[in-house]
Amino acid sequence: MATTILGKTGIEVTPIGFGTWAWGDSLFWGYGKDYGELELRQAFQAAVAAGVTFLDTAEVYGLGKSEELIGKFVKETNAPTQIATKYMPLPWRFRAEDVADAVTASLKRLKMSSIDLYQVHFPAPSFLSQEGLMNALADEVEQGRIKAIGVSNYSADQLRTAHRFLARRGVPLAVNQMRYSLITREIETNGVLAAARELDVTILAYSPLAQGLLTGKYTASNPPTGARSLDRRFQAAGLQKIQPVLDQLKKLGDKYSKTPAQVALNWLMCQPGVIPIPGIKTAAQVEQNAGALGWELSADEVMELRYLG
Repeated sequence: MATTILGKTGIEVTPIGFGTWAWGDSLFWGYGKDYGELELRQAFQAAVAAGVTFLDTAEVYGLGKSEELIGKFVKETNAPTQIATKYMPLPWRFRAEDVADAVTASLKRLKMSSIDLYQVHFPAPSFLSQEGLMNALADEVEQGRIKAIGVSNYSADQLRTAHRFLARRGVPLAVNQMRYSLITREIETNGVLAAARELDVTILAYSPLAQGLLTGKYTASNPPTGARSLDRRFQAAGLQKIQPVLDQLKKLGDKYSKTPAQVALNWLMCQPGVIPIPGIKTAAQVEQNAGALGWELSADEVMELRYLG
């Protein structure tokens, strides 16, 4: 399978990754009710079989359970994997030693000697300055406990600041993980995407299917139930607004024998320096998302979807 590089790090990953927020999370996702370790192991095995070995997690996902499950599953395979996790800059983490302790805890849960990509989960206010945080992370790179540094949800200015502090240490900033999809494109207008491209920072696109809006499963005549029914985007007016996008996704899907979701993911993969990371919790979801690989929309089709989105 073709690979792509995370920023200027030289680290190769698959052109699509998988998010694991749902792994071990019982509060939001219902881990242990509708699915459990068996289904997640099958999802991991399906990902490896599909050649998608780039997984994104965080220390707070399932309060560490996601990292533990990934660590267990990785030990069960001989396939090379690339694992990204995240550090939460909580207010009481105000020392460089707190960063080191968090890395140690993640390494223990992941059962690994080093982490491929370690990201700051949010640009939250903290007694530890951004300069102090970036220096602490650069120390971890120099010690070999993390291979690359990333951030998540950083504005253009915050991205430039983090990049500048790391550059002083001779360490590249690898990624900025942002919400990005065909119909969620704020990073194109708020300067984040432009800054990332200028600095050669990869965008990891989370929620690339807009929480299911782009799957084609929901329409104005077939809205979702549950929590999403309270979201205006999923209500009749919101669904009717994006119907032209859904129609075009289906039309292109028919052309390429793909689903609307696969077309939406492929559109993101056609954007320079962007890697979508849809969430997964079943083997079926893995197979669905992996169908975005191995083919490519034409430049005209990419532009047509951009205009409709």
